[in-house]
Amino acid sequence: MSKYLISTWEPEAPSFWRDGGRDTANRNLWISIPALALAFAVWMVWSVVVVNLPAIGFQYSTNQLFWLTALPGLSGATLRIFYSFMVPIFGGRKWTTISTASLLIPAIGIGYAVQDVNTGYPTMLVLALLCGLGGGNFASSMANISFFFPKSQKGYALGMNAGLGNLGVSAVQFVVPLVITMGVFGAIGGEAQTAVKNGQSTTLWLQNAGFIWVPFIAVSSLLAWFGMNDLASAKASFADQAVIFKRKHNWLMCWLYTGTFGSFIGYSAGFPLLIKTQFPDVNPLQYAFLGPLVGALARVVGGIISDKLGGARVTVWTFAGMILAVYGVLQFLPHDGVAGNFNGFFWMFMLLFAGTGVGNASTFRMIPVIFLTERQRAAAGQPKAMQEQAVIEANKEGAAVLGFTSAVAAYGAFFIPKSYGTSIALTGGPGAALWCFIAFYVSCIALTWWCYARKNAAMPC
Repeated sequence: MSKYLISTWEPEAPSFWRDGGRDTANRNLWISIPALALAFAVWMVWSVVVVNLPAIGFQYSTNQLFWLTALPGLSGATLRIFYSFMVPIFGGRKWTTISTASLLIPAIGIGYAVQDVNTGYPTMLVLALLCGLGGGNFASSMANISFFFPKSQKGYALGMNAGLGNLGVSAVQFVVPLVITMGVFGAIGGEAQTAVKNGQSTTLWLQNAGFIWVPFIAVSSLLAWFGMNDLASAKASFADQAVIFKRKHNWLMCWLYTGTFGSFIGYSAGFPLLIKTQFPDVNPLQYAFLGPLVGALARVVGGIISDKLGGARVTVWTFAGMILAVYGVLQFLPHDGVAGNFNGFFWMFMLLFAGTGVGNASTFRMIPVIFLTERQRAAAGQPKAMQEQAVIEANKEGAAVLGFTSAVAAYGAFFIPKSYGTSIALTGGPGAALWCFIAFYVSCIALTWWCYARKNAAMPC
């Protein structure tokens, strides 16, 4: 038996948790976090690259650029459906290593492709799709970490893993604009490109947008292989996990998590290009990283608050705040021949990003509680062995639902940027898309209140 495989794992037992369980769980968590951050960085790297492609000579239309921004979201969300079920099949340690190492493919590919302006658009589309490998990792990472922590600390653990992992989005939008201005890798990294912006020539090394992550990905993969664990109690076949497709709450939480995480990742992907199209005089890369940063940090705080107040209550109020923030964005956009107000637009988006972060944590706090309560209700009055088995089954179902809901929600990374592009093409501005988002958030409030937050809700959480 592998020394990395833990045969007995009982985080709900105080003595077990105190005598080594906590330390093991935290070690796996703190290796998982940087691996997930790198996955998000690779997933969202196109949000920065596309802003610079026209300047170095790539002749792409605005719609083509939005497609490159949106496609990693499409492939990442689709891969998450499969990644959701991988940890119980392969083990958390093995799958984290494999999925992290796979990020080398798009990182290296982008580094070479952007050095030649004759690289075909289809090649760029393939590389954008391959960046979805980073998007897929979130589903397996969250499912894995959920197994390690007791019910009372799942909000904290999932909030830390996702919140600090989400910092990868902010990191890529902060780091890439810096590293593409210098020859970080010398002759090995390739020659510089001449970029023309506002009539002025500058020198860029756009290949560093991909190459800069390569050494970190390699180190993170090794840490996962030598530092993480597989849990025997988390083992399950796809058939065992497929029971979630019969669970009503799986589908309800898909809807709600699309409203929170789908919004976070979609706004993150589309924010730089939205700024560029609506406020041409503003350098989007000076501001774009702040939105994902606020959202990621808010997720950590949201996990702690949701452990104390309950996920459903926090979720209702979060969606209400997001509606107000989107309405604020609409007021500050350019419209009807009136120039927009970038400062107002920016701060409304910061509030919106904060709301998505808190909502990410509160909805994910709801999922393990819902499935544990449901299985415990079904086992009430049964022998102790059956009640204990119910807890194990609830953890497996909850982990699968965490992954699957994140897969569905990740399509926001495709639909939000594409909605902007479509709205601009049809109406001349992104307002129509934003009104649709408000309508969706209203439905999320109604669903959360009726099913989970009202006084006599069937599944209070």
